[in-house]
Amino acid sequence: MPKKERVLITGAAGFIGSHLCDRFLSEGYHVIGMDNLITGDLRNIEHLFRLPDFEFYHHDVSKFVHVPGSLKYILHFASPASPIDYLKIPIQTLKVGSLGTHNLLGLARSKKARILVASTSEVYGDPLVHPQPETYYGNVNPIGPRGVYDEAKRFQEAITMAYHTYHKLETRIVRIFNTYGPRMRLNDGRVLPAFIGQALRGEDLTVFGDGSQTRSFCFIDDLIEGIYRLLLSDYPYPVNIGNPDEITILQFAQEIIKLTGTSQKIVYKPLPVDDPKQRQPDITKAREILGWEPKVSRQEGLRITYEYFKSLPEETLYHREHKNFEQHIQ
Repeated sequence: MPKKERVLITGAAGFIGSHLCDRFLSEGYHVIGMDNLITGDLRNIEHLFRLPDFEFYHHDVSKFVHVPGSLKYILHFASPASPIDYLKIPIQTLKVGSLGTHNLLGLARSKKARILVASTSEVYGDPLVHPQPETYYGNVNPIGPRGVYDEAKRFQEAITMAYHTYHKLETRIVRIFNTYGPRMRLNDGRVLPAFIGQALRGEDLTVFGDGSQTRSFCFIDDLIEGIYRLLLSDYPYPVNIGNPDEITILQFAQEIIKLTGTSQKIVYKPLPVDDPKQRQPDITKAREILGWEPKVSRQEGLRITYEYFKSLPEETLYHREHKNFEQHIQ
């Protein structure tokens, strides 16, 4: 019986990384998950530890990465992804995007593996072009509070393309827009879990600014499908994966109140520095190159996500992971 092809997924205990582990196991791969657990949670992958085709390395990819044996693919998803995290650990955020990416590109080269790196819509900053196509170079403040994340991801894209052009490495770059679904951390500061958490606790929903800023929310299953198709494609340049169904934050807060059947008010606070006013992906490339577009409606995705959050233990609902930081909209 031939050995299964092996894939390394960094950030494996995180929200997206854990779903990627599920997908690649279901596709018949041997999955090696790697995470330093600085923001990841082993509970996201505890159901996988009994499987013979899953193994876990507790490791920080900002340090030298060694994985014995062959690797077919590497998916680099190790990074803090919410403002509440990268405001608390800015140096680690920069290091995982720079040193971590460098280490994994070197590993991919030594293993002759294809590598896909997770970039973000944040490379567009507070965009002056709407919706955002991959050809837009962004409007980013490199020394603002969000710069540690934005510039880490921009550097990550640059070094990935350098390895592709100079070393002829097989690389893929996914630019991820706002994504939601089961296994999100309830108190990670992003708008969707923040709103649902406030509603479940009977608190008023906090909207920053006047709520006219927009976001476009993609359900996790759709994102994973897009990532999988991109990895298996022959396209080496960045591709937006997200849902172009745009909504204002105020409208979204109203949707959450309706979904949860609560009667909270909406309260307003000042807009955080460099918070993007608009966020909507142009997914023309994904449609043309990957044959991909989102399938799950926001109504259905929110229902599934809400049921997941309702099922969490009560102590999770009231646990504040970062007392020194308020909710930030992303």
